[in-house]
Amino acid sequence: MTPAPKKVLIADDQSGIRSLLKLFLGKREDIEVCDEAADGMEAVEKARILKPDLVLLDVSMPVMNGIEAASILKRLLPTTAIILFTMYSDNIRAAINSAVGVDAVLAKPDGFDDLSQVIDAVLARRAAQPVA
Repeated sequence: MTPAPKKVLIADDQSGIRSLLKLFLGKREDIEVCDEAADGMEAVEKARILKPDLVLLDVSMPVMNGIEAASILKRLLPTTAIILFTMYSDNIRAAINSAVGVDAVLAKPDGFDDLSQVIDAVLARRAAQPVA
């Protein structure tokens, strides 16, 4: 029996990026894009309702940025994996990762090949963790 696909919520203020991510992830049978959000506040609200397995968050968004949204989501949904997708450099990404405690921080310029590998690694780590 095939396991149910992992639900992913995409949050980015650029509709073109959301569309590309949805198209890219839609090619995978093990992932279902459950919804999209255009800002951090919308991402938190939708995640609270949908309880996705993974949230892909852009760092720079209006209303509430991805870092603020990630810190709220970590408290509300501790078993949900979070990947921050950003344009910022490596040293900024490392600081964000340690400060916010997200599962991964990935640069948008690294492209979708890295994203796919990071998603696989993050979801595998989450699956291996005991349920609290």
